[in-house]
Amino acid sequence: MFLRLIGYLFGIGAVFFLAVAAGVAWYVSGLTGGLPSVEVLAKYEPPVMTRIHASDGQLVGEYARERRLYLPIQAIPDRVKAAFISAEDKNFYQHAGLDYYGIARAALQNVAALSSDKRMIGASTITQQVAKNFLLTNERSLDRKIKEAILSLRIEQANSKDKILELYLNEIFLGLGSYGVAAASLSYFDKSVHELTLSEAAYLAALPKGPNNYNPFRYADRAIERRNWVIDRMVENGYATADEGEAAKAQPLGVKTRVASPHIFAADYYVEEVRRQLMQMYGEKALYDGGLSVRTSLDPGMQVMARQALMNGLVQFDEQHGWRGPVKNVPIEGDWGVAVGSVPALTDVIEWRLAIVTATSKDEAQIGLQPGRDETGKLLAARETGTIPASEMKWTLGGKRTVENVLKVGDVVYVEPADGKPDSYRLRQVPNIGGAMVVMDPHTGRVLAMDGGFSYSESQFNRATQAMRQPGSSFKPFVYAAALDNGYTPSSVVMDAPIEIDPGYGQPIWRPENYAQKFYGPSTLRTGIEQSRNVMTVRLAQDMGMPLVAEYAKRFGVYDKLGPFLPNALGASETTVLRMVSGYSVFANGGRQVKPTLIDRIQDRFGKTIFKHEERVCEQCDAEQWTHQDEPLIEDNREQVLDPMTAYQVTSMLEGVVQRGTATVLKSVGKPLAGKTGTSNDYKDAWFIGYSPDLVVGVFIGYDNPKPMGRGMTGGEVAAPIAGDFFKLALADKPGIPFRVPEGLTLIPIDRKTGMRSAAGNPGTILEAFKPGTGPPDTYSIIGQTDANGQPLTVAPEADRAVISGTGGLY
Repeated sequence: MFLRLIGYLFGIGAVFFLAVAAGVAWYVSGLTGGLPSVEVLAKYEPPVMTRIHASDGQLVGEYARERRLYLPIQAIPDRVKAAFISAEDKNFYQHAGLDYYGIARAALQNVAALSSDKRMIGASTITQQVAKNFLLTNERSLDRKIKEAILSLRIEQANSKDKILELYLNEIFLGLGSYGVAAASLSYFDKSVHELTLSEAAYLAALPKGPNNYNPFRYADRAIERRNWVIDRMVENGYATADEGEAAKAQPLGVKTRVASPHIFAADYYVEEVRRQLMQMYGEKALYDGGLSVRTSLDPGMQVMARQALMNGLVQFDEQHGWRGPVKNVPIEGDWGVAVGSVPALTDVIEWRLAIVTATSKDEAQIGLQPGRDETGKLLAARETGTIPASEMKWTLGGKRTVENVLKVGDVVYVEPADGKPDSYRLRQVPNIGGAMVVMDPHTGRVLAMDGGFSYSESQFNRATQAMRQPGSSFKPFVYAAALDNGYTPSSVVMDAPIEIDPGYGQPIWRPENYAQKFYGPSTLRTGIEQSRNVMTVRLAQDMGMPLVAEYAKRFGVYDKLGPFLPNALGASETTVLRMVSGYSVFANGGRQVKPTLIDRIQDRFGKTIFKHEERVCEQCDAEQWTHQDEPLIEDNREQVLDPMTAYQVTSMLEGVVQRGTATVLKSVGKPLAGKTGTSNDYKDAWFIGYSPDLVVGVFIGYDNPKPMGRGMTGGEVAAPIAGDFFKLALADKPGIPFRVPEGLTLIPIDRKTGMRSAAGNPGTILEAFKPGTGPPDTYSIIGQTDANGQPLTVAPEADRAVISGTGGLY
């Protein structure tokens, strides 16, 4: 009877067990049916940040939705791997995906925790975390845990331990927007993962359990406690000695965060322009997730020089137009540091600081400087004070004004340390005027420097590439280039006298005039461009025909389609600084077309080059060894858009602009330079585009909402000095190389006024460049004046038919 009862119970138990097993099998099979394939891990391409570098390799920008750098397991230091294994899964290299001993231990501890209100613990392996992070959601349920366990076993069968650890260490979220150990190392310690100490590696390994719980600024004690626990586990597991562990635990956290993305001072406009171009080329996903490596043509040294020259020029212009008042006036109640600390400051004008006026007198103002902030954004406790003496704010003190008439207590102003005067500051104000500068290598089109305004943090509008403005007379060299390329010579004479143009379509008669509102009679092309004569340029364009001028403007890349209207010969149509600089590069490089570029090369996440600016071909550059062959020749396949002789003739005439014309301020540079000034109607735009044999510089000055800058604010007065300041810095250690004269040109002495042959040494004689088959005229033939038969008028050189009426025009 007893045995029968045992058998009966056994049978019932067996049936029950089989039923439960069948139910579990059915349940598990239902879960596994829709599980993702672990094969996706082999093809996994994580979103990786795009990094932008200067031409010398300096990192200047990073773009990503998630801050992430992907490192192969071989590139991750053993110390870092040991820290994470000790903290998360000490039996990682022994188990097959699930740590059964760890699960049992966690179960027992959790049962005990239920009766003592202690924290529950988990037993997820690194493999399980990979399964969850890559293939599942963060849902907290039994279903998800079972799926996680099944996938972990599959992952272990399909991948090596090192591959699983590689995926984990690159995917895990570690706070501060950082995914993976490489990015976290930069974010927390501003150093490469290879430079991490034992203490630092242990702190990163403490973060996966909850980055916010161990925030180094909010919960420093908790972070140190967790870090020390990781160090103890590393010692326990044999990854560090006891002495190394004690030394590491004695260290402070040492967190030194990156407050902002890495960048080179003054390059914000440049890098943002690169970002915009990458967006156009590859789209948003490739930019922020694609892990592109971008090598730009940015020259950090020249960028700082350009920034310095443009800023100084804008500040000088602004101060000439007087004081506009403080940034803000705030009440001082108790701590003035808090009052001034509440006002946002420009972050990219590092020489300037915000300050608050705490007291004033006739001769000076007492100020308190805006305090700095720590990593958490909290104001520092230290307070700095100083003075603004009257001598450092003279530009505001017109008439009988004193310091106390200009500044009031509570005024928040910008100041800059005064040279050689401790605790003394110069009063500054952010300029209202806008401007831009572009520096280019004319032989390659590589943009070496670009500044799009006074402060990127104030305005992200890039006036070098986005502002469409009238170039004024700086466009004239393209008109003269078209003439010289089509039968005219630098000594051709054009009548500078009143002219009336009927635009038709009911428009009023247009009467262009020169800047000085005078007319000068017959003058050579050289004189016309050196002195920026408007009427001569209009007559020349009329004689050639504006369709020809429009065609040359397109060749040079200044316009895509220039309207064939005579005012456009004087720069009435809008373009950008970058386009003007690339157009002038053709003169500097002997007539070759250049494509302006800010990007030299782009590589994908695997190091494959997917774009390069250099299109020239060098078939012999890949020789395996030297066998006494000639040096390889690089085939220049760029389009020749201008006769090299014409290019030099224009350059020679533009040298005259610097030596005798509207840009004589650049003579002080002391090096061979050529260039042209430009000013639009009512002084709304001021330009200078100039070049040395190997460097082209363009400067534009004007208000963002175009309005007159004031009488006399011409390109020669406002823009050319800024370019001159840059050239002085950029060419300081360079020899004075003359412009290259192409073969075939003949230099003949001529009279600068009449354009006719002259004897060397005579007053007013210059050497002029003539193409083969051309030379100075024997008679004084005037373009724009005809005889009764409609032929160009020929008169005595002494004749002067200038008249003094006429209105309107660009200059």
